[in-house]
Amino acid sequence: MAKFKRKSGGDGPSISTASLPDIVFMLLFFFMVTTVMREVDLKVKIVQPEASEIQKLKDKSLVNYIYIGFPYDKSLGTEPRIQLRDAFATTEDIPAYIEERRAEVEEHQIPKLTTSMKVDKDAKMGIITDVKIQLRKAQALKLNYSTRESR
Repeated sequence: MAKFKRKSGGDGPSISTASLPDIVFMLLFFFMVTTVMREVDLKVKIVQPEASEIQKLKDKSLVNYIYIGFPYDKSLGTEPRIQLRDAFATTEDIPAYIEERRAEVEEHQIPKLTTSMKVDKDAKMGIITDVKIQLRKAQALKLNYSTRESR
């Protein structure tokens, strides 16, 4: 039978950790640059309808989003709800939202503001019509319906 001996002597060469902080900061910087922060936390479920002829919006910073869909939380009901930014709203809140958004942009950009409606495909047309009436009252006549591309 063979016997195994332990090496007597010093340990092997140690691993240099001098470049470890550089690697950590490089990874941190990479994730900070590539991560996109969500502007809005959706509280409504939206399954967008499909369309074949779609166009992308050019300047998304000049877009006001109105979300209409069914709430994730079933305790809030089963009817479609309107979400403006991070909160539920009623149709009467829409003109104030549009005015607030107009105040955030420079005066020469106000005519370029577009209102984009992201609506669940199963939402009833009544709520959409009510939103459009409020947008007319607020003089927000540039309207966009957000869809996904059909396959």
